[in-house]
Amino acid sequence: MSREHRIETRRSARYYALGPDDGSASELWFVIHGYGQLAAQFIRVFEAIDDGTRRIVAPEALNRFYLVAADSAPAADRPVGATWMTREDREHEIEDYIAYLDRVASKALEGFAAQSVPPRMVVLGFSQGTATVGRWITRGTIRPAHVIIWGGFLPPELDLSSPGETLRTSSLHVLIGERDRFTSADRVVEEDQRLRSSGVPYELIRYPGGHGISRERLIELARSLASGA
Repeated sequence: MSREHRIETRRSARYYALGPDDGSASELWFVIHGYGQLAAQFIRVFEAIDDGTRRIVAPEALNRFYLVAADSAPAADRPVGATWMTREDREHEIEDYIAYLDRVASKALEGFAAQSVPPRMVVLGFSQGTATVGRWITRGTIRPAHVIIWGGFLPPELDLSSPGETLRTSSLHVLIGERDRFTSADRVVEEDQRLRSSGVPYELIRYPGGHGISRERLIELARSLASGA
């Protein structure tokens, strides 16, 4: 009978960034993409808030795959996306991406080492990235001022009765499009009850849109966070 064995191995990972890299930004955003996306494409959404006051960092998930079947097109023509995890070897996948995101955050913060006042940190997760963010901020080393959950929810296994310091001290914003095909009104109500019954303060923002990041809502929210409103 075969037995499972494990090793740790080194690999390369990539992230993309917008905004000043000289430590002059007052905010540092980490934006976590959804299932089947790539960071280079995802970060373009945030050009709308790249006004010189924000350093915006988009890590790419470690697992890439072809988005269409092998018989649909030659490999050179098949689009590629990435995923943060699957159900296979689930817990180790989570541990790996938390450690990876901590490394990205540490690298990004090096650029602010000369600042007397550290940048205000914002973490945004979209779609599959919402669960990724929920696990990262509660199990990793990052302590953001603001957490944005867009087009998804916090991971179901997260114990909100004892979520640690981050969810108690960060402002939490949940944005769901009214035509988001991956959510339902019942699911929104269920998550609302889950958060409120656990005493986790948050803001729910519904807007007329589908499963995507609304440029207008992103600009509005970024301005609101910057002003402290």
